[in-house]
Amino acid sequence: MTDAGGHGGSPSIEHPDYWWYLARTDLLHAALSHFAKGRTTVLDIGSADGPSASWLHDGTRHLASLDIDPRGLSANGVCGSALALPFADSCFDMVSAFDVIEHCDPEAEALAEVNRVLQPGGTFLMAVPAYQWAWTDFDVANGHFRRYTKARAMTAVERAGFRVDRATYAFTSVFPGFLAERLVRKLRKPRHTGPADIVKDPEVPRFLHHALVGLSKVDEAVLRRADLPFGSSVFLAATKVSDPR
Repeated sequence: MTDAGGHGGSPSIEHPDYWWYLARTDLLHAALSHFAKGRTTVLDIGSADGPSASWLHDGTRHLASLDIDPRGLSANGVCGSALALPFADSCFDMVSAFDVIEHCDPEAEALAEVNRVLQPGGTFLMAVPAYQWAWTDFDVANGHFRRYTKARAMTAVERAGFRVDRATYAFTSVFPGFLAERLVRKLRKPRHTGPADIVKDPEVPRFLHHALVGLSKVDEAVLRRADLPFGSSVFLAATKVSDPR
């Protein structure tokens, strides 16, 4: 059983202001914050991954943080594995895992652990990378085991005892750039043949940084009202309805 096959910390530890992390924070808030309303005891799995869950810190919640890599955790964060959460059964009313489950093998065990620590009726918020056909050496270096379609993510979560309340793609507006970057990676000799400690994000000129953040604002506006039909990430909100069988 592994979380990340030797992969260490998130690149956001060194570059929390990288455009993708900034955009993802706003997109997650736009798509999923509605499902966090009224939740007071929250576990954020993968908390060393930059600002993704910063919007959960609204002053009304007790937030527990967990990551397998201690480098990005706050002083009161817990270092541990998503495959064996060091918490009692039914002790949270919400769990978030943003770009975490793709690092976990077996997947079903990680989702069962999320279910176990959630109270009945509790909320699970998840983000995962999209499309197995987009797999490159970048996924290998990041310690991924899989990428997802929306349907694949929904099926995995439903099998773990959840009812899916919302599932949508994200990063639709910047998808052409994602396709081009993945094509270039597939055509050239792989740089990574195994998991890396902290992977270096692709360098982006400052003007392009601002352009990509700006384009993502289109997604943000849409996600407040509707789902997106494709994109490089899948976002999902679900409710615990039963224990996994």
